[in-house]
Amino acid sequence: MTKSSVTVLGTGSMGAALARALLAAGHPTHVWNRSPERTKDLAAAGAIAHLSIADAVAASPVSIAILTGFDATRSSLADADPAGRDIITLNSGAPAQAREFGRWVQQRGGRYLGGAIKNVAAAVGDPDTQLYFGGDRAVFDAHRETLRVFGGDLEFLGPEPDLAALYEAAVGATLLPALLGFAEGAALLASRGLPARSMVPYSAKWLRMIESLLPTLAEEIDTKDYTRLGSSIDLFATALSEDAVVAAESGVDLSWHASMHELLRRAVAEGRGEQSVTALFELLAARR
Repeated sequence: MTKSSVTVLGTGSMGAALARALLAAGHPTHVWNRSPERTKDLAAAGAIAHLSIADAVAASPVSIAILTGFDATRSSLADADPAGRDIITLNSGAPAQAREFGRWVQQRGGRYLGGAIKNVAAAVGDPDTQLYFGGDRAVFDAHRETLRVFGGDLEFLGPEPDLAALYEAAVGATLLPALLGFAEGAALLASRGLPARSMVPYSAKWLRMIESLLPTLAEEIDTKDYTRLGSSIDLFATALSEDAVVAAESGVDLSWHASMHELLRRAVAEGRGEQSVTALFELLAARR
């Protein structure tokens, strides 16, 4: 069975991994990058490298763009004609940028599907690598099996073109705080001459515990019944003074906690101390 041709726009680490996955699956694969030298290894592996993005887009019914953001993608595609083509993005960016980019593609006669890949480049093609999409359902359905080459867990979120960007922002909100927390923990251990690897099994178990709580957290927020979790705002607020003691003893910079402390103090001042810590949602949520 002849497989469809696919174009990959952007051949950084993730784009190159996508192109290699397509080649391994037998898809004729076209690639383009603003720096042509970054396509040489892919060309050697069997991809067709293009110096012109217009030629790259014209070469396939679908182009998968994974550039640095929506502005860069639109700027690059300004020299191409997306009319009659399907454009799928897997880059990061704000929901408003995704909506605007979707309109831009449609105004030029193309179809748009916005996506996100929720794993690292080395995990492209793994059965549990997740990708989710929003936008034109017909594009998702037409290229579902091609997209499955990148990961076995595919989700279509809905017809709004910014849904993948929205969920990318929402789900990704936990990433930097979690990584900073791990780095802080490593710094605390280093102050005692202990290696970061010594806490990995304990951190992993802690994260699994947090995972088990997510349905309860979501239920409390969705129902605005902040009574089920058992971890109150007061419980967290009374521990604030411990940060200063830990920082003084270890010499570790904990200043990034300041905004979290302020949020807890505001919640206590509003009389929310006995509510679950999920009630902080009320302080964070936009008022419409």
